[in-house]
Amino acid sequence: MAENFNKNSQPNKIATEVNQYIKQKTQCVNPYSKQKEMSNEIALSMIDNVQEILKTNDSLETYVKVAIVGNILDFGPYSISTDFKTLIKDNLNRELSINDTDEFERALDFHDDVLYLADNSGEIVFDRLLIEKILDYDVNVTVAVKSSPIVNDACTKEAVEAGLHEFGEIITVGSDSGGIVEEMFSPEFRKVFDESSLIVSKGLANYEGLTEMDLAGKDVFALLCTKCNLISKNLSVDINSLILKKI
Repeated sequence: MAENFNKNSQPNKIATEVNQYIKQKTQCVNPYSKQKEMSNEIALSMIDNVQEILKTNDSLETYVKVAIVGNILDFGPYSISTDFKTLIKDNLNRELSINDTDEFERALDFHDDVLYLADNSGEIVFDRLLIEKILDYDVNVTVAVKSSPIVNDACTKEAVEAGLHEFGEIITVGSDSGGIVEEMFSPEFRKVFDESSLIVSKGLANYEGLTEMDLAGKDVFALLCTKCNLISKNLSVDINSLILKKI
């Protein structure tokens, strides 16, 4: 890996190769399986709290915020001992640091189809709420997940457990890539991606990957919590900011 590293190397591809190497050497194909189960359990246990907030304010922005706060459920930057329930509750009361909700709503009114790039297990429970809200705009939703495990990213199994299949078709990107890695797209996903004019991207790694792609002719919206200094600097916000940004 060191021999192939250069200034043009893609962070998502490097991360993917690291995790693939770990899986190969340990013969453990799903190292974060327990954390993925914990994530879904934590998120499901908080549905009642979230539903109370949505009853008070059922605007698109509130659903967006709920989905972004779900991005906190990540065992990359946080440890297994993190009090995620308190962290999520505290963040549900915060404002978005970048808020392109108006543009997002206009795009939903204009387009007929949405490609939703899912991120982590647990987080997808909150995604389900936003996707259900998006359906109010008379669009079809396709949800893309990883083909096989990498870190705590959602695969088809977790997406079905979270109920996403009830609101849209679930497809895979064709690999176990960390975030979006264009050269690792399957031909089937390549076709769906190319034909998608409205894309909702969840999470930091998907944002990283998309910013290195040609997105001409597409409306792309990134929903994430800035969990590292580099992305915070890139977006000119404080670390741990909540973001809805049109790319």
